[in-house]
Formats: sequence, C-alpha cells, structure tokens
Amino acid sequence: MTSLFQILMLLLNIVWFIVIAHVIMSWLINFQVLNLRQPLVAQIWDGLNRILEPVYSRVRSVIPPMGGLDLAPLIVLIAVAVARIVLTNNAAAFY
Repeated sequence: MTSLFQILMLLLNIVWFIVIAHVIMSWLINFQVLNLRQPLVAQIWDGLNRILEPVYSRVRSVIPPMGGLDLAPLIVLIAVAVARIVLTNNAAAFY
C-alpha cells in the first residue's frame, strides 16, 4: 500500500507543477515576455491548455464570475493541497 500512497502523492505533485507552470506562463504571455508566435511557446501553451481546461471549466461552472479575475487555478491548487494533507494524515492506513 505504500506504493499506492507514493503514486498518489506523485500525481498530486505533477498536477501542482503543471498548474504553477500554466499560471507563470500566462503571466509571461500577458506581460509580453513570451510571444505565442514562437512555435515552441505556442505548442507548450496549447498543451497546458488542453490538459488544464477540462479541470478549469468544471471549477468555473461552480464559482461565480469575478469580472476579469480567474480564480480557477487558485481553487485547483487549494484542492491539490487539501488532497495532499488528507493523504498525508491518513498515511497510516496505507501502511
């Protein structure tokens, strides 16, 4: 059961990293540090959007619109942190 716990924690860490990378990349694109006309940047941005948009759309359907502020990444990060805490506190059940 230890391996199941470690796999779940690894998956949560990967999701955390992908969301953080998406947020940072969106800032860099909005501040025109990165240009979407560059093929590599466009491919990475498209890949991150394809991975995260299904999750974000579910979160956006639940939360009320906040004007131009998108809180979906923040809520996903909080959910990942909560899942990590729950898994860590219940790790004794896996051993």
